[in-house]
Amino acid sequence: MGFARRLTSLAVFLMGALALVVDSGYSIGPALLLLASVSLLWRRPALNLQAEDKWVLAALAGYSLLFIIQLFLERADSSAFERPSRFMFAVPVLLFVLAYPPKLSWLWSGLIIGSFFTGCWAIWQKLVLGVERATGYTYVIQFGNISMLFGLFCLAGLGWAVMQPNAKRWVLLLLLGAVFGALGSLLSGSRGGWIGLPFVFLVLYRAYGNLLSAKLRLGIIAGLLALVALVYFVPQTGVQARVQHAFNDIELYVSGENKATSLGARFEMWQGALILIAEKPFTGWGWNGYRQGMQELVDNGKVIPFVVNNHAHNEYLDNFARRGILGLLSLLALYLVPLRLFARHLTEPNLELRALATAGAILPVAFMDFGLSQVFFGHNSGVMVYAFWLVVLWSTLRAYEQRLPTLAQP
Repeated sequence: MGFARRLTSLAVFLMGALALVVDSGYSIGPALLLLASVSLLWRRPALNLQAEDKWVLAALAGYSLLFIIQLFLERADSSAFERPSRFMFAVPVLLFVLAYPPKLSWLWSGLIIGSFFTGCWAIWQKLVLGVERATGYTYVIQFGNISMLFGLFCLAGLGWAVMQPNAKRWVLLLLLGAVFGALGSLLSGSRGGWIGLPFVFLVLYRAYGNLLSAKLRLGIIAGLLALVALVYFVPQTGVQARVQHAFNDIELYVSGENKATSLGARFEMWQGALILIAEKPFTGWGWNGYRQGMQELVDNGKVIPFVVNNHAHNEYLDNFARRGILGLLSLLALYLVPLRLFARHLTEPNLELRALATAGAILPVAFMDFGLSQVFFGHNSGVMVYAFWLVVLWSTLRAYEQRLPTLAQP
């Protein structure tokens, strides 16, 4: 294995291992890959780009360029360009990883370690330090949802694990990573990420369902239900309280008694965004105009004042209201194009490739769920995790698909 592949392997390992347990840890691996991709200017490897690769590149570049152009025309502050530009930075990384893919053991090991230590940190914060909601160096919702995502990635990696010489050990470690990733989410109390789990499990079932006996399927379902029940009924986890708070928030909102609760404020932000969308569906209100539009709604008594200095807490509504129909379509392409392409590989005969495709399909499905109750791309952690895990999983899948016998060598 040459130096370039060792560097890619290290960077991808760090993307999983450090994402949530080090301040801005989710940026360390991508930064290494972005710096390494500069070498493509003189290395000039044969990339053999196919139509599918170009579709992924187009989804990333299209979202980024459209966003940047809209901000430029609006004369937005320079800080507003930071997050959309990072989707463009993922483009050279895709090309670099396609040429020099990581060792798969490094990729899955990073996810196992990252999930394990994130879960342990959440347990320590919640049960020892007594914090209300476990969090890390990023906002609590990002912490919980990304922890869950990495745990789900570990489940996706089981197909790779069963093909390894030490299969039982790898399977056990990946299952451990999945459990601790789920615990990190549950102890954070980030409820939005739980809603989409049935759709994620459909992806897992599509990939691996035909390999499991009926008895084993029932055992897995029973185990998951037992884990959820245990976490729910143990008061110290705080999960039961978070669920009860949700019902209380809805009751208070519907009765009009209090609209400023956690869920009530979200309902107000969604309502405000829908009103703004109806007024400017094609052009949107712009980065700064969105706040002005919300202020007018507050002045007219249509929404509570809390919504003015906040995004819509919904990725779809926020993009639609700020950037119009083109903004919404570019967001949907960013989700659906990769999902479609990864889904084509969910029945790959080679389970190592199927594992990568399964993780790749889980990524947009999970983020589509996260976006229902949070503007995930309004945070650096959301942008870095989605954009760079997308290109790493896709280019690694494509590289191994093309050159599996060669890449499998030490």
